[in-house]
Amino acid sequence: MSNSSLAAEAPVAEHRAGVGQGILLLAGSCMPVLGSVLITPVLPQLSQAFADVPGSEVLVPMVVAIPALMIAIFAPFAGQIVDRVGRKLLLIIAMFAYAIVGTAPAWLQGLPEILISRVLVGVCEAAIMTVCTTLIVDYFHEKRRNRYLAAQTIATTLAATVFIALGGALGVGGWHTPFWVYAISILIAVPMIFALWEPKASSRTVEKVRTPIPWRRIGGPLLVTLFGGFSFYVIIIEASYLVVGTGIDATDTGVIGGVAAGASLATAIGGLSFVRAIRLGLPVLLPAAFGLQALGMLVIWVVPGLAGVAIGAVIASFGSGLLLPSLQRWVVATTEFAERGRVTGWWTAAFFLGQFLTPILIAIFSGIGGSLGAGVGIVGIAAIVIAVVVGMAVRREGTPVPAE
Repeated sequence: MSNSSLAAEAPVAEHRAGVGQGILLLAGSCMPVLGSVLITPVLPQLSQAFADVPGSEVLVPMVVAIPALMIAIFAPFAGQIVDRVGRKLLLIIAMFAYAIVGTAPAWLQGLPEILISRVLVGVCEAAIMTVCTTLIVDYFHEKRRNRYLAAQTIATTLAATVFIALGGALGVGGWHTPFWVYAISILIAVPMIFALWEPKASSRTVEKVRTPIPWRRIGGPLLVTLFGGFSFYVIIIEASYLVVGTGIDATDTGVIGGVAAGASLATAIGGLSFVRAIRLGLPVLLPAAFGLQALGMLVIWVVPGLAGVAIGAVIASFGSGLLLPSLQRWVVATTEFAERGRVTGWWTAAFFLGQFLTPILIAIFSGIGGSLGAGVGIVGIAAIVIAVVVGMAVRREGTPVPAE
């Protein structure tokens, strides 16, 4: 997520944020997750519905991936947008717009129109993600701020599990049905109008030092993050297709959603494990995370049937849960305060660009390997290479101390 405005001036203490504001901002932070995972269980139904559309084998997965491209495009500039328009106003507008464009596919019939609506969903998600994170930083300080930022990561991961299961359950009624869930953003936006406020800068102006972005230092980690976003999203997008490939009917969204939810829960457990596992250091955690992803993907490739998909997805997803905070720490730990917001924005852009490229690259690898399972296996082999290279690089540079 883009932590732009971390270096903003401290807000005047006219209000004191509490649990209510924290819960609303955490709930808002879950909306981009809703956009990513809710409809994954019905992707096979969408593929069947639009099988006659040229290029549907790539375009249908784009229904999930396109919002990530919009976040990737807007993330480096999100701080400027927030500062220009205002935090609360932008958040409320984005939340209501999200409900409109998010539910649009529930009554749209054409794939091009649906894809356009998903572009707009991504624009809304970029605004929501940026403002919720910025307001957490504005409203809370020191230990409370750290707790809420950590809770933001945990809440969004656990929400993904719930949304996948919900999408699978609602998918029984057809692929249109899950899209109505996007209207939940209205229920969150209404109390936001009354409970949130626009922070005002302190009268003590803090001099903003503009330092160049340290491209030489962060270039390598950003490239690894690009691959990490891709490998992180492989299971999320392809789990339903992998399950159907074992002989499960595309309309059996209960089984499809169950496997996807199990993988998502494994991601959450991996993320929670990071809190203690970080004691091992990044030279251990980063290779281990990529290695677990590789192991799970290779299990999917070589172990036949539903069991192989389910077990492999859980292993790979646990690795993904460790990977995300490890990558964040790798980049942020080498960043000075004056450059941290912009570097974090570029990290977010790299991660979500990797997510967007997932269906394209998987289609290429599946063509090379001859099947989707083989394509996933190729990604696993690539993850092994990345694990080795990253492990050597991080050991050589040493574990950086987070800058303050």
